[in-house]
Amino acid sequence: MNNIQKAQAIAVPSDCILAPLYRNADLVDAYAVQLPAGASDDLVALARAGFERQVWWIRALMGVRDTVMATVGVKSSRAIAIAAAARGPVIGFFPLLSSSAGELVMGEDDRHLDFRLAIQLRAGAAGGKELVAVTVVHCHNLVGRAYLAAITPFHRVIARASLEQAARRSV
Repeated sequence: MNNIQKAQAIAVPSDCILAPLYRNADLVDAYAVQLPAGASDDLVALARAGFERQVWWIRALMGVRDTVMATVGVKSSRAIAIAAAARGPVIGFFPLLSSSAGELVMGEDDRHLDFRLAIQLRAGAAGGKELVAVTVVHCHNLVGRAYLAAITPFHRVIARASLEQAARRSV
């Protein structure tokens, strides 16, 4: 499917369930991708398509992240997934916190920062559909702020790539 649109940065949606968390956040961003005609309406399936079975370079970056951050006590993605799976559903390594027909919320809290990722399915251009990812992070301490500063450039690239992967796998 070579006709998949590129994910683009957008204004954070005011109708997102995370909107009350935007205030005083250390990171708030949103990206959207137009889904191809015939794309699934199953939001969980779309989120899984985007955030599970990542491409090699995202897996490699996560491996580096896990190795480096273990030295300062930040949970590894594997540890987050294992702990979350004991509590309930997981998408990728993200614990699924809430689900509605048009929006999922995933996230994790720890002593360094609180992270939330909302995935929305909404009407797009020309009667189509778009998939939106909204990220909100609140840091609690210097380690959290340093971690966020280090990963933010990678987050931006990975967020877009994950949405594009979901669009490719959506039909």
